[in-house]
Amino acid sequence: MDFAATKALFDLPPGMVYLDGNSLGPLPRSAAARVARTVTEEWGMMLITAWNHAGWMAQPTALGDRIGRLVGAEPGAITTGDTLSVKVYQALAAALSMRPDRRVILSDRGNFPSDLYMAQGLARSLGHGHELVTVSPEDVAGRIGPDVAVLMLTEVDYRTGRRHDMPALIKAAHDAGALVIWDLAHSAGALPVDLAGAGADFACGCTYKFLNAGPGAPAFIYVAPRHQGAVAPALSGWLGHEAPFAFDRDYRPGMGIERMRVGTPPVLQMAALDAALEIWDQVDMQALRARSIDLSERFIAGVEATCPDLRMASPRDPNQRGSQVSFHFEEGYAAMQALIARGVVGDFRAPDIMRFGITPLFIDEGDIDRAVAVMAEVMGERLWDRAEYKTRSAVT
Repeated sequence: MDFAATKALFDLPPGMVYLDGNSLGPLPRSAAARVARTVTEEWGMMLITAWNHAGWMAQPTALGDRIGRLVGAEPGAITTGDTLSVKVYQALAAALSMRPDRRVILSDRGNFPSDLYMAQGLARSLGHGHELVTVSPEDVAGRIGPDVAVLMLTEVDYRTGRRHDMPALIKAAHDAGALVIWDLAHSAGALPVDLAGAGADFACGCTYKFLNAGPGAPAFIYVAPRHQGAVAPALSGWLGHEAPFAFDRDYRPGMGIERMRVGTPPVLQMAALDAALEIWDQVDMQALRARSIDLSERFIAGVEATCPDLRMASPRDPNQRGSQVSFHFEEGYAAMQALIARGVVGDFRAPDIMRFGITPLFIDEGDIDRAVAVMAEVMGERLWDRAEYKTRSAVT
């Protein structure tokens, strides 16, 4: 792949090394024009007829199939819309209804808090004695047993980048009679995923991180084709109905993945996603992964050679981590603010994680080397030890 060519497809601020594409991807150069065309030519000129003439109503599943190529999904197995938290809720409610005799939702302590909150809230609202059990990531396989209804995991840990063994855990869960839900927030667009090949039951993810669809971009949900006829949607919105414009009083679930749609598609956000996927349509995920590992290893070697105060938080083996590298540092928040002030943008995750996304579509060796040089300066000269870098903003 020509990664110099893909870098030219993004609108990056001059002089900035952006190592936070794992949190919010940068703007594809084509996105502004694509959204503007949706506003002026579709909404502006077609008005309500654009639902048909511009294909707005079909967007969620059409975009889902394009995402599906990146995560190894079968055609017709993904639809888009809503937020990731909503999609986690949908998947978990559906999975629990398919295992009515079991009460344990198993996850790991490193899972993204919103996923755990959704599980806690759903368990309370169901009122059937469901329990969320969390263990350390290393202990997940050993805790899977006959009481587990659903194993709910984020494949790549949002703090450390640690990667679960998807095929092995799916097999262990299925052998015990449990279903599995994967959160792909830090996987989709970061590394090759093979949902169909691994035998996944459900998955969901967001499109504003590695997929570069912009803030507030829609989430996606995957339901294995073998389960689609059995899924009872907990959020039975009108666009998940078999015939939305029949306006029936009673809900009848739509066919296949369509039943996981809820409300009106976010058309403007989907226009930005469409523009971003025009880039991803050309990406070889194996080549991307190889490039990610090369750049990550270069970054780790540079940081460890020049910043002895930083302690690696990510797995040492590149096959056991996603496309990010994290370091422990007690004053990590202040150090990150000092880096950002000097044009190297990563982010901080409590309590002490400095997190850097390695995103090959727009990051190259020169960016890695500049980031290492700036980090060495910030750490070596204790530039982080200034009051202005220690006042925390609402978003870290």
